Amino acid sequence: MSRVIRRHWPGNPDALSRRGRAPCDYEAYSPDLLAGRHFALDGDVAADVADAESAITRLNVQASALADTEALARLLLRAESVASSRIEGLEIGARCLLRAEAARELGEQTRDVTAVEVLSNIDAMSAAIAEIGPGDPISPSTLLAFHQRLLENTRQAGYAGRFRDKQNWIGGSDYNPCAAAFVPPPPELVPRLIDDLCAFCASESLPAVAQAALAHAQFETIHPFADGNGRTGRALIQLVLRRRGLASRVLPPVSLVLATQSGDYIGGLTATRYSGPATARAAHAGLNLWVGRFAGACQRAVRDAAAFEERIQQIQSQWRSTLGRVRATSAADLLITSMAGAPVLTVGAAATLIGRSYPQANAAIQRLTSAGILSQTTVGRRNRAFEAPDIINAFSDLERQLASPEPDTRISQPARPVPPRRPASS
Repeated sequence: MSRVIRRHWPGNPDALSRRGRAPCDYEAYSPDLLAGRHFALDGDVAADVADAESAITRLNVQASALADTEALARLLLRAESVASSRIEGLEIGARCLLRAEAARELGEQTRDVTAVEVLSNIDAMSAAIAEIGPGDPISPSTLLAFHQRLLENTRQAGYAGRFRDKQNWIGGSDYNPCAAAFVPPPPELVPRLIDDLCAFCASESLPAVAQAALAHAQFETIHPFADGNGRTGRALIQLVLRRRGLASRVLPPVSLVLATQSGDYIGGLTATRYSGPATARAAHAGLNLWVGRFAGACQRAVRDAAAFEERIQQIQSQWRSTLGRVRATSAADLLITSMAGAPVLTVGAAATLIGRSYPQANAAIQRLTSAGILSQTTVGRRNRAFEAPDIINAFSDLERQLASPEPDTRISQPARPVPPRRPASS
């Protein structure tokens, strides 16, 4: 049974204000266990879940506009990681991030701490989805490994890869939980709750989208880390979808939609934090509310991802038209296809990406540069690189589109910080 645990806060002598230093009583919330529970989805919610699963399946099966579907997958993975980071207040433009990524591949360290944190999120997401395939277990070690990669190169490295041993809270004061909006379970309950969550993720009694929704809500309620809970919890969504074989190649950018619908998102999570037994009417209503909203977010994410794929296809067609005759499997042909997933790259990176020699890659880059498809830039200290403005702009446009409730920023303004609108002539 879910329960409220009453605890006493002894006070914090380091707080600046008298109120911050004062002791107080507070209430922490411990959720019901998930493994082995029976969940009943209302008819309309079950239909929304089925529609969401069909949409994600179509995205993965029919994502054929790009000859290299992995290019689309890489871009959407990057978009998902950027969005997840943006929810945490880590804001960075697409061009700045891509240049920092290219510089890092040359062995240079960026001084942009935001870029470091977002790149760590991308690295952690990439590693996690590479490790979890259909039927693979999601274990506490999986979550700890993700968290380690997420924070190890950041200012929060001291918290990386270990569950919290202190009480945390959301909202209110930085010094005590007295006025917090939500207080997660006490630290001694975290290991058991995480073990139960992972056991729930191993089951297949629920549709994958409903399972991902409930797993995410439970993780955010447990809040098992001192920092990085949001990004880890959003990664868990994708791991569940991959484990169930639903998003085997292309991840729907669900975090972008959840960030846009932040009020519904927080309200949905809050609805799952009922009091009393799991069989209570409030428990049933709250879980169905959240699952329905999550399924709707998945459908929206797929629609915008499909539109993005179509835009990438249009860009590639325009490039081929600009170049004229492009021989199949030539270095230029392979670069046009693969560059969608690597819009900023050096000649050496291009050679590796397309599996051709350095001279062949260099010749292809020069051809695309002469045609105005690529532009030369500098990454790191003095490294020559080339970027595809059309792809970078499309990436920024995707962020703007997903930030609009409609989704069209010409009709409804972005509901959260996004890259600025490009000039009409660009």
